[in-house]
Amino acid sequence: MLNFLAIALVLTSFTASYAQSSEFSFKVYNKTDTAIKKLLVSEDGKTYGYFDISGGIAAGKSMTLVWDKSTDDEKCVQWFKAVYADKSESAPVKFDFCEDELELEFTE
Repeated sequence: MLNFLAIALVLTSFTASYAQSSEFSFKVYNKTDTAIKKLLVSEDGKTYGYFDISGGIAAGKSMTLVWDKSTDDEKCVQWFKAVYADKSESAPVKFDFCEDELELEFTE
């Protein structure tokens, strides 16, 4: 099954400056028919790490994720993509994760 990525950003406010001590979180909505099993992130768009999403994000569900403190020295702008239960991947998309109330939607 071919999954397409459509990302909608709902930004209600912006962070004027990056604060190392702040906790950065964002919400991921899975609006596809397939579970998301991994969320991958990369500062350079080449080497990816992943968020711990336990069993994944079921179709039609959402999850709030928080950046680990170990990433405090990384840039706010990161590449992000999903890996689905059928092992297909979304296209990588660049986001500024320092923005307040960032929401990502995966749709078909």
